Amino acid sequence: MEVVLVEEGPYRFRIEQRDQMRVPGVVFASQALVPQVAGDRALEQVANVATLPGIVRASFAMPDVHWGYGFPIGGVAATDIAEGGVISPGGVGFDISCGVRLLAAGVERAELGHDRLQRLMDILDVTIPRGMGRGGLWKLSGSEEMDELLVGGARYAVEHGHGVPRDLERCEDYGVLDGALPGQVSRRAVQRGIDQVGSLGSGNHFLEVQAVDRIDDPDTAAVFGLRADQVCVMIHCGSRGLGHQVCTDHVHAMDEALHRYRISVPDRQLACTPVDSPPGRDYLGAMAAAANYGRANRQLLSEAARRAFVTAAGVGLDLVYDISHNMAKLETHEIDGVSRHLCVHRKGATRALPPGDTGLPPDLARAGQPVLIPGTMGTASYVMVGLPGNDAFHSACHGAGRVWSRHHALRMVRGEQLRGELEARGIAVRPSSWRGLAEEAPRAYKDVDEVAAATEGAGLARIVARLVPLGVVKG
Repeated sequence: MEVVLVEEGPYRFRIEQRDQMRVPGVVFASQALVPQVAGDRALEQVANVATLPGIVRASFAMPDVHWGYGFPIGGVAATDIAEGGVISPGGVGFDISCGVRLLAAGVERAELGHDRLQRLMDILDVTIPRGMGRGGLWKLSGSEEMDELLVGGARYAVEHGHGVPRDLERCEDYGVLDGALPGQVSRRAVQRGIDQVGSLGSGNHFLEVQAVDRIDDPDTAAVFGLRADQVCVMIHCGSRGLGHQVCTDHVHAMDEALHRYRISVPDRQLACTPVDSPPGRDYLGAMAAAANYGRANRQLLSEAARRAFVTAAGVGLDLVYDISHNMAKLETHEIDGVSRHLCVHRKGATRALPPGDTGLPPDLARAGQPVLIPGTMGTASYVMVGLPGNDAFHSACHGAGRVWSRHHALRMVRGEQLRGELEARGIAVRPSSWRGLAEEAPRAYKDVDEVAAATEGAGLARIVARLVPLGVVKG
């Protein structure tokens, strides 16, 4: 399908309805960030998503949008459950509840110093499990304990000594997504995940030691617990092999069910069924279980980071926020003046609740929800805050967004050379492999500063603080 963009206003483009599209497409971007500029065909996927049964308002694309499985990464779509709206595993992705967690340390960059930073990075290097298929920090006793974790998420981890109660107040959904159905998680998925709780995995996942480089909104930063020059830790990971298998299993089941529900999609990767159908309910329950696994995973890694900071620097870490960016959630939104119960897919997109939203904990209610936008190695990351008036179902971007495939990055970059370049800039690098390092080179991603500016310009979220890397542990 040929896609034509029409510029509607600052940082906002429109794909007009045509052929099977039920709603228009809306792309939030600057001219330089439009996927077509980089030869990316993600806009075709934005148009394809607009054909889904029950979709309302628009098929949205965030400033970091790029090609994905079925849905683009950076895609947001909501379907009306009462009108036969569907749920699609491709609208969540394979790494269910992949997300970002930010913790703030009780020390400033100058106080940490070079020697203590190197010691800290050495400790993290040997204590953080990472890489393809590596083991985790929490050895579960068996399937019964796994089921309890799949239902309890980060709350279950805290109840078993891996964190403090305040952590849950600063997690999306207080650390646990209701409705988990461990019985819909296959035996193969459990086998893949049972030894990986508390591990980074591979790809673009990381644990990064950062410093607050700039404060744009002092009042909101103070509510979040951030100050200039403060050392922070950002963790980016998800549900590991368990989440991947859950997606694989339910994509297959929905693909086989398409004809039963008389659904036609332009791409089989958009396999879906009505939310209120047996396959839809089964997937929602399995997805919630995988989401809880991902949240427990980040909780375990937080505790490992805390132990490293106490040992190397004698200070603690307070959780700023934990937010997922590969999820489908049942939410109520007003459409054409009527409140409707929707299934909101956010794939490579994060929730961005505005001030006063009932989903916020009391201490964040007047400020709004923290929105965490990680860059890639050697680049900045951003803390933003949700805004009122966001018509993309209170959604924002989730990172910088790829412009190179991993294969192309490997042709262009050598891991050893990249580490040398980063170390020369004062960034301590602890990779699990040279290949993995090269695949995640800064040049493989969009300019995160421009992505953050476009996100703010489009009215999706406002910049609160800019963070810069001091050291990174790569998956």
